[in-house]
Amino acid sequence: MERSHPGRARRTVSAVLTAALALGGAAVAGPAGAAAPPAATPAASGAPSPAVSGVDSFRLADIPARDGVVLKADVFTPAPGGAGTDARGRHPLVVQPASWGQHDLEYVAQGRALAARGYVVVTYTVRGFWGSGGQVDVAGPEDVADVSTVIDWALAHTPADRERVGMVGLSLGGGLTLLGAAFDPRIKAVASLSGWADLTDSLYSGRTRHLQAAAVLAGIQAPTGRPGPGFTRVLDDLFADRDLPDVVRWADTRSPARYLDRINANGTAVLLANAWGDSFFNPGQITDFYQGLTGPKRLELRPGDHASQEFTGLLGLDNATWDSARAWLDQYVMGAPAAPDRSGRVELEVRPTGAHETHPDWRSVSSRTDRLPLGADSLGADTPGGPADAPEWRTTVLGDTASGAGGGVALLSGLLDQRVHQPPTVLLPLLDRSAAVVRQSPPYPQGLEVRGAARVHTTVTASSPRGTVVAYLYDVGAFGVGRLISHAPQSWSGRVPGQPFPLDVTLFPTAYDLPAGHRLAVVLGTRDALYGGDTPPGGTVTFGSTAADPSALVLPLR
Repeated sequence: MERSHPGRARRTVSAVLTAALALGGAAVAGPAGAAAPPAATPAASGAPSPAVSGVDSFRLADIPARDGVVLKADVFTPAPGGAGTDARGRHPLVVQPASWGQHDLEYVAQGRALAARGYVVVTYTVRGFWGSGGQVDVAGPEDVADVSTVIDWALAHTPADRERVGMVGLSLGGGLTLLGAAFDPRIKAVASLSGWADLTDSLYSGRTRHLQAAAVLAGIQAPTGRPGPGFTRVLDDLFADRDLPDVVRWADTRSPARYLDRINANGTAVLLANAWGDSFFNPGQITDFYQGLTGPKRLELRPGDHASQEFTGLLGLDNATWDSARAWLDQYVMGAPAAPDRSGRVELEVRPTGAHETHPDWRSVSSRTDRLPLGADSLGADTPGGPADAPEWRTTVLGDTASGAGGGVALLSGLLDQRVHQPPTVLLPLLDRSAAVVRQSPPYPQGLEVRGAARVHTTVTASSPRGTVVAYLYDVGAFGVGRLISHAPQSWSGRVPGQPFPLDVTLFPTAYDLPAGHRLAVVLGTRDALYGGDTPPGGTVTFGSTAADPSALVLPLR
């Protein structure tokens, strides 16, 4: 090893949508400057466009899907006889589905880079967005069928080699690469960048509705997409807190994790690159999926938010994530003899230091766990009388009341953590103790290396059958400033009011170095603007610890 309420939720995200749309628009505007849009060029019919530097030809194409829908695409063809060319003049093929709300010109810079290495590259606008026909399917059966259709078209209309097919995609494109790996055995390798493994977990992890993220996604697609009735119904049900089993079934069919056996049977080589602070696709689902893969695989996790770590690569600038994706394709699609073995490893960028670590697998990321008691007054120490004299404590907080703690703002908080090392921050002394339990540890003279998913265990007694708790883990400096290390929500239902029950909250995984002299803090609250909580206003939630079932923070450490 090397080193809540639907109306309130919509109002909460209104300020986020402007920034989200700006980010999405920038992703389009940057690459689009490298080529004319489809409506302004004769290449829309498939005729060649003026050559792009380093590429033999670049053209726009219409690809007819099996149901008659036309997909808009770009085609990059490398110069004949270069790297990757076989004896028949065939080249390896890379298919790139555009990301959520974007079009095929998003990948112009990366299409050029891949073609310069010897790949035929076909990038396409996913159905329902921009000029492609049909309705937004959100990686449903029609989208998955389109992956195979694009491969069929490329094999028939370009010098692509059917024995060497790969995919790389960002966001929606990342999810589609994994689903393509499950349903088309011709695909030898995929690179999923800021993609998802479990769409159910993305919308409803911890049995809690991720309303702010869902609203941002809806806002990004609104100017460019034509949502189908299924997507519209799911969003309405999610916001209205109704028919959630149907929402789960809809999301399950779009989750690559449900088809893990297919991917393993196909032997597809899978690269997963995601961000620690992804607002949409938390890293917990990615690490679980990675561990279930049995073929060649690689996992990379860096600070950032959704698609923020890959963004500069869309502008043609140096980018570590896109470098890894190209190297992965070189090894498993092109079969480059000089390509280094990149399989199996886990590459981490540690927060907030930026240090890089390499591990042989995810299990090796942490070497031990510490169990820190949630005492009546502190974290990591029992009450003054000792566990034999005073093992129990109870603290009651108001339900659905903001405490000041929070997981941040979708799309922005992880980006700030990546760019300026500034995660969501609070002043611990100012948190409302009537709305949250706050426990701080003594200072750690040598610091700590937190690696993996921390877990909070406690006993809950609620005044309502339903409720939500959000757990936060903070890095606290000398002046009480708490920087968010990780957090996660967890909801419950069907409980008898007034009857205690055990509750576990598994926080999203991270790699974080606590500086020497800093403290850890655990905060347990019932409202966060990111989520639709189930704790009714005016209710109460009591957290506690008993001798038979003590509350604790279980902390994974290097």
